[in-house]
Amino acid sequence: MTIGSAPKAGHLSKQPQQAAASKHAVDALSVRAQPKRRAAISSVLAAMVLVVLNTAIANMALPTIAQSLHVPPALSIWIITANQAALLMALLPCAALGESLGYRRVFRWGVALFLVATLMCALAPTLSWLITARLLQGFGSAAVMALAIALLRQVVSSRQLGAAIGWNALAVALSSAAGPAMGAAILSVADWPWLFAVLLPFGLWVMLASRSLATVGGTARKADLLSIALNAGAFAALVIAAGIITEHAALSAALLAISAIQLTLLVKRERQKEAPLIPLDLLGSNTFRISVIASMLCFAGQTAGLVALPFYLQHSLGQDVLMTGLYMIPWPLTVALIAPLAGRLSNRWSTAWFCSIGGICLSAGLAGTALWPLQENLTILVPLTMLCGLGFGLFNVANNRNMFLAASISRSGAAGGIQGTARLLGQTAGAVIMTLLFNLFPADFAPQLALGAGALLNLVAALLSTLQGRQAHNYKS
Repeated sequence: MTIGSAPKAGHLSKQPQQAAASKHAVDALSVRAQPKRRAAISSVLAAMVLVVLNTAIANMALPTIAQSLHVPPALSIWIITANQAALLMALLPCAALGESLGYRRVFRWGVALFLVATLMCALAPTLSWLITARLLQGFGSAAVMALAIALLRQVVSSRQLGAAIGWNALAVALSSAAGPAMGAAILSVADWPWLFAVLLPFGLWVMLASRSLATVGGTARKADLLSIALNAGAFAALVIAAGIITEHAALSAALLAISAIQLTLLVKRERQKEAPLIPLDLLGSNTFRISVIASMLCFAGQTAGLVALPFYLQHSLGQDVLMTGLYMIPWPLTVALIAPLAGRLSNRWSTAWFCSIGGICLSAGLAGTALWPLQENLTILVPLTMLCGLGFGLFNVANNRNMFLAASISRSGAAGGIQGTARLLGQTAGAVIMTLLFNLFPADFAPQLALGAGALLNLVAALLSTLQGRQAHNYKS
């Protein structure tokens, strides 16, 4: 039997075996001592910190790594591209393997692979070695990102899910904010391999702590290798096409066509399965489908803004690197502050309206940054970026809660896979938007256009969220 033999979305919450699995997962930890339960939650959050720190540190260290390895800056971009491609290629397969073999087992395999690849990064003598190691890191990170919320869902009750998603968002936001500063501090006293080496002790602790996670058996569905290959090929072609779209437009268009063909074949192959690799069963739910689309729009808009803002500050407003970094800090810090509160509140009130309010706040912050005469008073940028952080924190926590509560416990892995895929596709689209605008308009004007485009995308995400007919807080897991 291939991947995909669980009940269809419309019947997911009604299946007695799923209710038993959910009860077994919660009971498995309820009988344990509280320290072990806290260790289980901490291991999941710490794993997210690990993979986010790895990405943030590597991003800011590209110029140093390129200089040390004596490669052109353009080639060093593949250090990032390889990791991003691996994530997109592996998120959905890791989610399916988690459902088949058990979330805990695949999660720990992912952490182990990440650690081995991180050691390879620290020892890398050449660019090709480092790119290969980063590819493997991406595969390991995919298991963590796809299954993190599914594992938290086994630990907490459905009423606590919003809070758990808030904790996860807090961990991601703080890691994103701390990554560049941590990387700069390491590079000030050591060579770039230490950027990866310092993650190893932390990763080993995650492996030890993850033994406290509940051991719940999977469905034992067999992997459909052809579907996995089509999925990997489609997303690899998509990421490469996005990376070369400005320099090699014709080749990029060909790769996009190849990606579309493979994706079409994958959908046709998986359509008749009850638990397909691409979760078509979950996408049949209005709440889930809208949440996925809104997530892609929000991340595309946010990424366009985050990429544009440093260029705007340095090229148009004359700020140096240090001041640019300081002006960027309020955004992720506000996300970190608001995420836990948004998680608690989303358990009580309509999450669709939280998504709408959050999207509007983020849109207003980006639009204000694009239109306000910052040359006259740059300090106004601080409340504007805080408004962006407030909006993203509200939107992301509520939207993720919608997504996961629209899926049953047994399909939490698939929900996590598509949630991560939507995020990465949105981030890729945002970066492409910024790249195209830089190629079409003067460098002093393009960042403001990108901020405006980000505002528009988030406004659409906010309006789309209001269309959800049935709110996720009414769903029973």
